Amino acid sequence: MRKYLVLLPIALIFTVLIACSEEEVKPEDRLEDYIQNWNDQNYSSMYDMISTDSQDQYPTEQFVDRYEKIYTDLEVENLNVTFDIPDNEETENEDETIQSFPIQVEMETLAGPITFDYQATMVQQEITEDEMSWFVSWDPGFIFPDLKEGGEIGIDSELPVRGQIFDRNQNGLAVNAGIYELGVVPERFGDNSDQQKEEIAELLELDVETINSALEAGWVEPHLFVPLKVMPTLNTEQAEELIAKVEPLTYQTTTGRIYPYGEATAHLTGYIGGITAEELEARDSTVYSPNDLIGKSGLESVFEKRLKGEKGVKIFVKHDAKENTVLAEKPVKNGDMINLTIDAELQREIYTSYQDDAGTAAAIHPKTGETLALVSSPSYDPNELAYGISTSNWEELQDDPKLPLQNRFSSTYAPGSTIKPITSAIGLKSGAIIPGEGIEINGLTWSKDDSWGNNEVRRVSESNGPVDLTDALVRSDNIYFARKAIDMGSGTLVEGLNNFGFGEDIPFAYPITKSTVSNSGEIDREILLADTSYGQGEMQMSALHLALSFTPFLNDGTLLKPTLETSESTGEAWKTNLVSSDHAQLIQDVLRKVVSASNGTARDANIDNVQLSGKTGTAELKTSQDDEDGQENGWFVAYPAEHDVLITMMVEGNSSGYAVNKVADIFREIR
Repeated sequence: MRKYLVLLPIALIFTVLIACSEEEVKPEDRLEDYIQNWNDQNYSSMYDMISTDSQDQYPTEQFVDRYEKIYTDLEVENLNVTFDIPDNEETENEDETIQSFPIQVEMETLAGPITFDYQATMVQQEITEDEMSWFVSWDPGFIFPDLKEGGEIGIDSELPVRGQIFDRNQNGLAVNAGIYELGVVPERFGDNSDQQKEEIAELLELDVETINSALEAGWVEPHLFVPLKVMPTLNTEQAEELIAKVEPLTYQTTTGRIYPYGEATAHLTGYIGGITAEELEARDSTVYSPNDLIGKSGLESVFEKRLKGEKGVKIFVKHDAKENTVLAEKPVKNGDMINLTIDAELQREIYTSYQDDAGTAAAIHPKTGETLALVSSPSYDPNELAYGISTSNWEELQDDPKLPLQNRFSSTYAPGSTIKPITSAIGLKSGAIIPGEGIEINGLTWSKDDSWGNNEVRRVSESNGPVDLTDALVRSDNIYFARKAIDMGSGTLVEGLNNFGFGEDIPFAYPITKSTVSNSGEIDREILLADTSYGQGEMQMSALHLALSFTPFLNDGTLLKPTLETSESTGEAWKTNLVSSDHAQLIQDVLRKVVSASNGTARDANIDNVQLSGKTGTAELKTSQDDEDGQENGWFVAYPAEHDVLITMMVEGNSSGYAVNKVADIFREIR
């Protein structure tokens, strides 16, 4: 019995040993676990699975810490490690405690993809006295094969050159050029340094605190140049004159962004500046860094991605005794050169015409849709904002009642009577307006009935006999258009205006506020319907949209799609069939009479050197009809007989006659 009892455990042990042998861990199973941890970038677990000899040779900081640093620095993503199991053919002398497996490694890095093959050697070693397992015989070649014999990972970056912006004639609007940076050399200050700092602050429009702060930077040494202010519009003669006034002051030249047309194109080009923490957080961290410049407004912001370009990156292994080995390289991609349809000289001519007035203007080619000018007045100097404006100058800009920082050409305003040709086209198409058919209008005011209360429509001049479309446009008769709007109804007028692009975004690279028929997009009362017909009420329109709205009269009913870059196709339709060819010609003929007729509202534009057609508009910004002090905005839309340019101008606080004279003077200059 005792033997039996003794023999029974022996049998059980024999059975267990057979089972353990059958369930012995295979090297490929262990390698599979190791590679899973590798793909998961679980470096600590990987370290636990390498051989004792490997751990003795490579402490944890040379494994875990190194993997983490390299993969983080290289911004490794989409890591994919796989391995193959070799054929089972065994040689006579094969060491059963060592097995090798080919592995393949793929990854995406900041410099592009990296792939390599390597040989993983698995070695068998004891875990306990009675248990064996497999471990990876590791060396740095597992990170990258070129690291096996030593070496370090290096990363080189090459910053892209920011793209430049040019007009249609290759005039620079936002360009990279040599600029002057004014600064001081600390050791040149004399005994009266406080006075010298005061003089420098006055010359450079800085404060002394700014100068002291620059001089206290940790890197500053007595003999080094300490930059204080970039002055991009300075020339050599002016720079020399400045530094001659105070001994410590000097300059150096560098390459920077300049805006040659300054205030004239400021709202169009915008400007660049240092990226803020908020902007950096919102941007791709692989593209932007804390020291980057970024477009702050205008086209510098709109085209930021194209202008910035992409930095070049090279990842390599540095060797002491041989040439570096490149692992991946992404070549630098400089920013795009952007060529605009804008005519910078025309833009400057229009901007200059404003002088001290506020307003906006747009110029297009009415046969192609090319945008020739987008003007906002008053303006600011983008060169000053790009390189740091003084506190006093910034406050002056912000406090200016004429709002020079406001981009007026991207905003909307009541168009006044300049909308009447569009109302005419809608009325003609609907049949509410019949060419040559007149209506009797008496007096200067009109109200439909008592339901209007104190509201009435007022016109500028009385008529002699029945008023037809031609007479109504030439004299700009509000009552005629109000009555015709009542006849056609709000549904027809709103639909017609929407067909002209109201209520939708203009298909244009530069964001322009959409024009609106009313606050709600609908017209739900008759007095609003009447006022809308002649560009009052709640109607809002941008200068560019207004210019485009005249193109159907010159293109057989097609409203052209505007273009901003010379690479865009021209003459493409945005809207079609807005007015018949006959009706378009009729409106063309009348718009000429607006300028040429003795009773035309734009007769001051009937100049000798160019035959102009156009339409005036005075938008009243009154809070009520009894408000005699409400502001007026004067509008004029004009184009020459050649149909090669159309200018829409609005001048704040003035009548249309004021705008007419400005536009006439512009055409005198450009013809």
